[in-house]
Amino acid sequence: MKHKIFFVLMAAVLICSCTQKAGFYSFTVEANDGTDFQLKSLKGKKVMVVNVASQCGLTPQYKQLQALYDKYKDRNFTIIAFPANNFGAQEPGTNEEIMQFCTLNYGVTFPVMAKISVKDDDISPLYQWLTSQKEEGKEVQWNFQKYLIDRNGNVVKVLAPNILPDDEFVINWLEEK
Repeated sequence: MKHKIFFVLMAAVLICSCTQKAGFYSFTVEANDGTDFQLKSLKGKKVMVVNVASQCGLTPQYKQLQALYDKYKDRNFTIIAFPANNFGAQEPGTNEEIMQFCTLNYGVTFPVMAKISVKDDDISPLYQWLTSQKEEGKEVQWNFQKYLIDRNGNVVKVLAPNILPDDEFVINWLEEK
């Protein structure tokens, strides 16, 4: 009996330590075109992760996201958009329809991933990790919530959906060395 308890405790410790070591760069996500996108390819870059929707009152933020990407993409920065249909069914389209919408309406050239869930029982593993990193990020509030990831893969700030992508905090963060 003592051996069983010891084994269970050791297994729990190993599981916990492995889970804690999982970081931003350990995830592989599905790109909009169905291919694998390994986040480890972003090592050394600052990253803004944002859940998006094409039929939301905040959808015009795509314009600021694209402008921010255009300005800083050559300075070790990228944006990764994750379409999600978790709020008011505001992202009903297929991956192809979403990409077409982004391209035609906002000229989006930053990476757009396949549609995922950012909350509830079917939350994606990446968003499980993101929402566990900062107190203010414990749950995605709405479409266009932003996670700022530093060059080492750490979440440094979670921005509420109504905070614009080109907010002064974001610009200052991007201008830091």
